[in-house]
Amino acid sequence: MMSKAGMSDQAEYHRPTAARRAARTGRLTGYTSRCAPGYVQANLAILPASYAEDFLRFCQRNPQPCPLLDVSEPGDFTLPRLARDLDIRTDVPAYRVFRDGELTEEVADISQHWRDDLVTFALGCSLSTDQALLNAGLPVRHVERNEPAGMFVTSIETVPAGRFRGPMVVTMRPHKPADAIRAVQITTRFPKCHGAPVHIGLPRLIGIDDITKPDFGPERADVADDEMPVFWACGVTPQSVVRHAKPSLCITHKPGHMLLTDLTNESLALL
Repeated sequence: MMSKAGMSDQAEYHRPTAARRAARTGRLTGYTSRCAPGYVQANLAILPASYAEDFLRFCQRNPQPCPLLDVSEPGDFTLPRLARDLDIRTDVPAYRVFRDGELTEEVADISQHWRDDLVTFALGCSLSTDQALLNAGLPVRHVERNEPAGMFVTSIETVPAGRFRGPMVVTMRPHKPADAIRAVQITTRFPKCHGAPVHIGLPRLIGIDDITKPDFGPERADVADDEMPVFWACGVTPQSVVRHAKPSLCITHKPGHMLLTDLTNESLALL
């Protein structure tokens, strides 16, 4: 369980370098939504090289849930195009370890799991577009509550690539109708951070039976009477398709516990 210190301390880390170092030393353990505002946060999928080509094609065919920011060489635990002073084995607050498609543990450091054949994929994250929404004066409830957005497994099928296939995961943000229109306009500028929504309203049309019960993230989600649910593709989708591909090993971030990069949000925005 996340420590209370991890929840309260994250706002102290205004620079991504400081946040990474805090994660490395165990001082940052909680959600990263308030860390380093203005900088890109990334989802992770780390796989054996024998699976990397299939997963690369999967990302290329599914750019909304898996917007690829960078991919490492096998065995390289740095991503110099994304950040200086980065060790992917230690610099994320919490990781998930999957073996043969099943979640086996959550850890704060993956050094003991590291192998020379592992390839790191860094994928864009909607926390960048959350910041853009906040900058435009739109409320983002999960950020205000210091928790991740509600995440739901949908009936929307991804485009298969080799061994990787399965349903898309989405995040939900409730918006009043006028704000939803504005949110579409804003997030469309950020295709490397999931871009525009994939669905608005009527959750049952994408296979969500109970909008109050996310599959990942907070225990409950709420939509007020004057709001509608707006759904964006989510970088937790790889954790869904891994259950189908069943790689011998896959390491991801824990939802809401992201990699802080040195890229600015605006560097990814379309004009």
